[in-house]
Amino acid sequence: MTDEFTPRLGRIRDRGRGGDLRFAQQLKKAAARLGRPPGKTRFTGAGLGRGGASARALEMRGRRLADFRLRRVIVKTHISRAPKGGGTGALKAHLGYIQRDGVERDGSGGELYGREGAVPDADGFAGRCEDDRHQFRIIVSAEDAGQLGDLKETTRALMAHMEADLGTRLDWLAVDHHNTGHPHTHIVIRGKDADGNDLVIAPAYIREGLATRAQDIVTERLGPRRDLEIAEARQSEVTKERFTGLDRSILADVSEGLVRVPNADGPAGRFEQSLRRARLRHLEFLKFASPAGRDAWRLTPGWDAALKAMGHRGDVLRALAAKGQAHVPDENLRQFDPGAHGRERLVGTVLTSLPEDELLDRRSLVVEDFHGGRWMVDIGMREPGSIPPDGAVVELGARRATLREIDASIVRIAKRSGGIYSEALHEDAELGSTRAWRQGHVRRLEALRREGIAGRSPDGTWSIPENFADKAMRYDASRTGRIELQVRSWLPLKDQVRHAGLTWLDSNAAELSGDNLATVRRARLDFLRQEGWLGDGVSEVDEALRIRLRAMELSRTSGTLAAATGRGSVELTQGERFEGRFEKAIDLGQGRLALIGNSQEFALVPWRPEMERHRGREMTVTPTARGVSWIIGIGRGLGR
Repeated sequence: MTDEFTPRLGRIRDRGRGGDLRFAQQLKKAAARLGRPPGKTRFTGAGLGRGGASARALEMRGRRLADFRLRRVIVKTHISRAPKGGGTGALKAHLGYIQRDGVERDGSGGELYGREGAVPDADGFAGRCEDDRHQFRIIVSAEDAGQLGDLKETTRALMAHMEADLGTRLDWLAVDHHNTGHPHTHIVIRGKDADGNDLVIAPAYIREGLATRAQDIVTERLGPRRDLEIAEARQSEVTKERFTGLDRSILADVSEGLVRVPNADGPAGRFEQSLRRARLRHLEFLKFASPAGRDAWRLTPGWDAALKAMGHRGDVLRALAAKGQAHVPDENLRQFDPGAHGRERLVGTVLTSLPEDELLDRRSLVVEDFHGGRWMVDIGMREPGSIPPDGAVVELGARRATLREIDASIVRIAKRSGGIYSEALHEDAELGSTRAWRQGHVRRLEALRREGIAGRSPDGTWSIPENFADKAMRYDASRTGRIELQVRSWLPLKDQVRHAGLTWLDSNAAELSGDNLATVRRARLDFLRQEGWLGDGVSEVDEALRIRLRAMELSRTSGTLAAATGRGSVELTQGERFEGRFEKAIDLGQGRLALIGNSQEFALVPWRPEMERHRGREMTVTPTARGVSWIIGIGRGLGR
């Protein structure tokens, strides 16, 4: 049956043009709602760099295996920027750190290696990196690395794939570490491609592509994960006293401090939910959770951070055990926080140093005070070569917020110029400033710009906000930590007892107490009496003896160096200049000294941490009343 209808025609008129306009306006409004917000968007560089196409291809390809069957591999990457003129000290220190003693199975130092058939040369690699603007630091950690045996072949296969993906030959070195529960590999890649151009890698490849390649290689070598392996790996997380993958899945489902475990379908789902219930019961045992009804738990605020702290404590205890230290009960190993536990400062000896972040060389120390207490101390990022060795005597306290001299200079010039800084404005404000000193300001501003603290204009000027000083100090504190570290003696206490020269025990130990310290101090006084340097019955080292011991040690050290190198020793007076190369640091009882030498002569001057990044470079040094001032290069460069 057909429905019948009668059309009714209205008054004939032209409505087409107005309808088109209304439709166009509606379309513009819809596009505005769906499009990006107006204004300048931040440049991400996502479309630049080598490996972008490879990363997209890896992401879009079909997989022969489900993701849960793939071998799990964690890849961490850090781009270490090396400012021009800053030297290769940080790179050399990182290479030295990843080769440190104790990282091999037998406790020896790490073995450096590269591509097949290449002879590794850390000094040559660092020399080639002298003018690079950055280097890539990578950590590759496979969950089943213990089954791979020798990690070198796996690393070489990964680097071969990386070179194919990036379309260039890479200059790289690697070291395998076996000093943790999970063997892993450190890789350092030079920031230049085969043609000598800056090596720029697409962010997508760094984030995902490299890890995908590593997963493929490990899965191909060990085969896909079997159900039993997957179950055992998940089961092992139930009772671990650290933050685990199970905790991560629990944290994702927490709502207002409460988490529920719903019923699941299928064997795999029921197994996962049973693991989650078991983990929550273990968290209940650890006092991090409490029952809140059937299959529900209320989690203690900060439970995840507390688990991470427990994991770190366990790492510290294992590191102490590896050093041969006696077992320390958990309650005797505490975190040092100035002002807490009734302590504003901590003086003691270093038992060991540990990585907080191996990519950034962020470190922590375990320090034993003179009453036997042991403390974990996060010392943040430090200048290369300035980490105190085991046995060194250190003093730690709250870091005072101080404005760097270079930042104070930027603030002064910006105030004169209405919040603007430039090299030209700097030259006008400080007529005697050198070009290198002004460029140091620009490099500092460039680093702060990346943190959003300063702004750069296309004309080369910099906008300096009113709160620039506070932000710059907070930035430095975030990098170096809130703990102030001072090395009181680079020599261990046991080596100071019979040292023929001035030691920390002779100068400062009397003001401190502690059974351990009292014992070594008595032994030191006995040694001084045996040598005839201290009279019988005298229990203090006076200033005259300290001067004698200091001069004796300097004379002996200079003589030994002169005989070994065939050069003359120069004893500098205050204000006298000396030109040479910073060769190395020497640890004496009176402190650490820097050896500056040329082809004919050498001088020993007080060492400063900032000098380490320029080890091996020419510099001009001048002793001052406060220590030493120095500039890079012969008679030119950046003053300190």
